[in-house]
Order: sequence, then structure tokens, then C-alpha cells
Amino acid sequence: MSAEATNPGNPEAAGRRRGTRPALRGLRRIGRAALLGPAPRDGLPDALEHVAKVHRHHHPDADLDILSKAYALAESSHRGQTRKSGEPYITHPLAVTLILAELGAETTTLTASLLHDTVEDTEVTLDQVGAEFGEEVRYLVDGVTKLAKVDYGAAAEPETFRKMLVATGNDVRVMSIKLADRLHNMRTLGVMRPEKQARIAGVTRDVLIPLAERLGVQALKTELEDLVFAVLHPEEYAATRRLVASYAGRPDPLAAIARRARAVLADAGIDAQVLVRPRHFVSVHRVLLARGRVTGADLGRLLVLVTEDADCYAVLGELHTCFTPVVSEFKDFIAAPKFNLYQSLHTAVTGGTGDVAETLIRTHRMHRVAEAGVIALGNPYAPPDGAEAPDGERADPTRPGWLDRLLEWQRTTPDPDTFWTSLRDDLAQDREITVFCADAAPDGPGGTVGLPAGASCVDAAYARHGEAAHCCIGARINGRLAALGTVLHDGDRLHLLMAPDAAGPSPEWLEHARTPAARLAISRWLARPRDGAEPPAAAAGRPGEQRRAPAHRPAGPDRGPAAAPLVVADLPGATVRLAGCCTPVPPDTVTGFPVRGGTVTVHRALCPAVARMAAMGRQPVGVRWRGAGTGGHGCRVTLLAEAFSRPHLLPDLTEAIAAQGAAVVSAAVEPPHEQLVRHTYTLHLPDADGLPSLMRAMRQVPGVFDVVRAAAAVRS
Repeated sequence: MSAEATNPGNPEAAGRRRGTRPALRGLRRIGRAALLGPAPRDGLPDALEHVAKVHRHHHPDADLDILSKAYALAESSHRGQTRKSGEPYITHPLAVTLILAELGAETTTLTASLLHDTVEDTEVTLDQVGAEFGEEVRYLVDGVTKLAKVDYGAAAEPETFRKMLVATGNDVRVMSIKLADRLHNMRTLGVMRPEKQARIAGVTRDVLIPLAERLGVQALKTELEDLVFAVLHPEEYAATRRLVASYAGRPDPLAAIARRARAVLADAGIDAQVLVRPRHFVSVHRVLLARGRVTGADLGRLLVLVTEDADCYAVLGELHTCFTPVVSEFKDFIAAPKFNLYQSLHTAVTGGTGDVAETLIRTHRMHRVAEAGVIALGNPYAPPDGAEAPDGERADPTRPGWLDRLLEWQRTTPDPDTFWTSLRDDLAQDREITVFCADAAPDGPGGTVGLPAGASCVDAAYARHGEAAHCCIGARINGRLAALGTVLHDGDRLHLLMAPDAAGPSPEWLEHARTPAARLAISRWLARPRDGAEPPAAAAGRPGEQRRAPAHRPAGPDRGPAAAPLVVADLPGATVRLAGCCTPVPPDTVTGFPVRGGTVTVHRALCPAVARMAAMGRQPVGVRWRGAGTGGHGCRVTLLAEAFSRPHLLPDLTEAIAAQGAAVVSAAVEPPHEQLVRHTYTLHLPDADGLPSLMRAMRQVPGVFDVVRAAAAVRS
């Protein structure tokens, strides 16, 4: 895991605005101590003193003996090895350990970080690590140990990341060590050849930075982003640095707003720290791209730190009262935390000069988690108060849905190239949403499903049901029917509709699948041999079901225009005609309008034509059904059946219609769109009373999700 000693982007200068200079001074101190060897002082090696001091700040009762023991083994095993910068190799594991100590990592993680390269680069074995430091440390060291190129060739890098992901699934501290390792390597990347710098920076951008974001380790993520920015986009990086430097010495509008905010909160009796938090260079560059210009207020944000959750909302109220809030910028990530454990209130307020100050409000605990993510949780597997976990199981609050997805699809992706491409694609999603998913029935058992932003119902189906999602035929989102290609949003309630005899996924599903798990499962299904027969998915796309059907006029009691039920109009001598646009039948509420020739056209009261004619000033005529008006007369009606496309849907619907004694005057099938198909039937019913039972019978046909009266008739 070695990389090298100077950085093209001058990381010290890059880190100055993020407050990393103390950490860099600490790295220099331990580097100088490493050059002097492991001579102990007060029982602690000189090189380890700064790490120990930082560690004790977060963990006052930490046992430093095991750290001394780990350092002694690491120093002796790496002795004689140097980095390309010429420094003793031990400076690298020491630097990685200091990075983790600054973030508050617990002792086991620091012990493993000191030893993380021993098995890979020295004669130390995993068994030796386990015997001397325990199984947890052994597991962490094994998790971050690279696979040898001599054994895996070009597949070594993707297979190493696969191994790390699997290990992270059992213990997220594996990835914490890997992230800190990559950060130090990026800080010292300048000694590498330019092409190698670009390759390492590219993998960092595509894989490590998204993993840092998902694990909530913002402190590592932001510095990695700046270092990658310097390597891959040196001109834009230099221009951004010049832009930031151009504001040095000017009055800081955020400092003025912060002073006023402190006074406001003090007057309200709220104990709060108000800080100006500079943006890192990549963030400034994003603001410039989004807005086309950058002001002094855009170079940072206000950070308000309080003690209790309730204080966050008190601060929000005071700021919105005493400043002008930008309402569209408010977000509550305390009530609804992000998928990576992040909690904070976000708002923006304007000062007296019109400058807008983006503001973050959080507790000190939330701030630690926002900066260090899972690292701030310490050892998430330690049972409370030293008690044993039930049945030997460990509850893991850091095992998020995105990691479960990665672990699931990697098991079914043996090809290294496919895995590597799919991993980058999955991690390219910049945020995650949570969907509440029901099973077979809307009121059945369900659960939450985590998906990348932009995921569709197809992705949710495979995340929820795995290979069984091949039988999905549609979905309801928040109670409304939706096509499988519909994009989901955070908080949606999803009811997946399954049919055991479904035809299976079609190639169209691949266009809607955003997650590797869904794409891989669909691709396997489509590639599956069918014993020479046409695949069910392809059969579902055959002409007939998939194109507009020709007019379908089976034999029936009445092939011609249906006789209209008798309607009485309050216009003596007028001829009454039922409107073809809405085909009213008893007991519909109806109204009439006179037309040329002394005819009154009868519409359903809810027909859009009624509103149009009323808006034109046309005077309605009272009309009513003759007699009871609820049946006893034959009638013609046009019904629209909305369904999920499947083979034999048309004959099944026609059979259901015939079983109710209705005759099909005409029928048409629209071309399907995203697995949905619409059938329009103009029917003759011998008795209008039979209409409700006919519509119920049509809805019971498998695949049909709704039957409604059509807005316009299909004329025979």
C-alpha cells in the first residue's frame, strides 16, 4: 500500500483552509521520531507519542500498551524498508494511525492500522498477528491486505476491492483503515510518475471517495476530493486556489454575520458556538460551476454547534426571526437523517448587506459523526457494559442498505471486469433514498429498501425480491398505479405487484434498471437458453399483444348501433340523443344541451364537454331517465381497461365480457408503454344494471388493474 512523498497540489496549502496544518505538523514530528528509531521514553516509543496524545484526547482510558506492542512489531518488520521519498517505511503506518486517531478511532482500529502493511510487505503472518493481538486485529489486517499480482494478474485490483468489501460487510473498520491509508498515499503521491498518479487518483475518485461519503467520513472525503482535483484537473485546481486567494485581506461577510448571530443567540439565552467553516476547493469550484460567479459569502458556511437536539430547533427559530431566511434552502436531516448517519439542520439567511450565509446547525455529537462517520462510533460491535451479545450475534448500526446491495450482487458476479465496472457504476450514485416497500398486498408485511437516487421500480423489485422479481408485473407508488420504469423518490411507499405466471423481464427493463443487481439479474434472464423456444420476455413483445389490435367484432346479439335507453327532456317535441363522447347509461347523472335540428344531446354530468359548453354560455336542458332509470333497457358503453402487458390478455378479457352477457361492438389495443397496455371496448349491454358487475369481472382478469368509463366512444 505504499505511495510516495511529495504532492503536485501542495497538500499542505490545500489542507490549510481545512484546518489540517496541526495534523501535518504531527506527521512531521512522528516522521522525525521514526528516523531516530524505536527508543522508548517513559515506556512509549517517541514516534508513537503524538498518536498516543491524540488518542487519549478521544479515549482517556485507552490502553496504550497494545499500541506500543503493535508499533514495535511494525517498526522491526519494516526496518530497512523505505518509501520512494526516502523516508523510513514505518512513517506510513504511523501517519495512517494518526489520521484515524484524529478522527477518534478506538484502540483496536489503531492497532490494526499500525500493522496494516506488515502481512503484505514483510515476513509477518496473519497467524502471528492473531496470536499476538487477537482475532479482531487479525481480521482487520487481513481485510486491508492486497491480493498479490503474481497470483491474480490484472484482476488483482478489482479482486482486492471485492475482498475488502466482503470484509467491510462484517466489520466497517476495515474500510476506515483503507480510507486513511489512501489519504496518506494521496498526500504523498507526487513522487510517482504522472500516469500512475492519474490512475491512482481515478480509482480514488471513482471508488474511495464514494465509499467515504457512504460511510459518512466527511473529513477524509473532502481532503481526498481536493487531492484528486489537484492531480486530475490541475488547471482548474490552480484557478480555484487563485480565486480563493484573491479574497484574502478583504472583509469577510460571513464573519460579520457570525458576530451578529452570536449576539442574537446570546440574547436568547442559547449556549452555542458560531463558527465560519471554509469550503474546500472542490466545493468552491462546484459553486462557481453552478452559479457562474463566487462571492466572499460563498467561500464558507456558518456552523452552529449546541448541546441538545432541541437547541438546534431553538437556534433555527432565532435565526429565522432575526435574519431573512431563504426558505427553499431549509432541510431537516435531524428528523430524517441521511443514509450515512449524517444529522444536521440546513438553512440559509441573508445579512444586512444582502449576503447569503448557508448555515449548518447541529449538536457537538452530530458534528463528530458528520466529520468522522462510522469512525466516530468507536467499536460498533462491543456489547454494552461488557455484556455478551445474544447468541453470539453482533448488532451492527453501521451496516447500511447500500453495502448490503453491493455484497449481494458481488456474490453473483464472478467476472472481475464486470464486478469492477458495476462497482464504479453503483458508487457513482451521489446519494441514497429510502423506499417503504410492501409485499404481496398493500396491507401486507413490508420493510424499507435503500436505493440510489434515480432508481426505478425495477431496481426496487430486485432489491426486495432478488431473482423472484422476474415475476413483477407492475407497482403502486403512494397508492397510485405506476409503470415499472417510474423513478422513485425518498420516502415513497411502494407496493410491488407480482404474478407467478408472468412472462418475465423484457429487454426494456434494462433501460430502467440503475442498480448493478437489477441489471445483472435481468441480463442473466434474457441470456438464459430456452430450449430453442422463444424466451417468454420476447414472446411478451410479439405483435398482436404489443401493437394496436384491429377492430374486433365478434358475433353477438347486436352488431349494429345499440338502441338507446329512453330519456325524457324538458323540451317538448325534442329528439333525444345520447352523446358519443361519454356514452351515458342509467343510473348516470345526466344533463342535456340543445343542438341544431331540435335535438337534445345527453351527456354525463361529469363529461368535460358539459363544462366547455357551460363556459360558452350554452343553456342546459333538464333530462332524466324514463321510469326508474336504473335498468331494463339495453345500452351501449365504452370501457377502458388498463393492464400490464402479458400474453393472452385480449382473449381473457373478451371471455370475461362475454360471460357477463355483453356484446363487443368494437375493441382496440394501444401499443404498450413500459409494460402497460390500454384496451378500449365499446360494448352493448342488454341491461344497464349489469354495468357494475361487468366492470368488476373485467377487473378480476389477471393483469388488469383498473377499468373505467372511457371519455370517448369507439364507434362501430
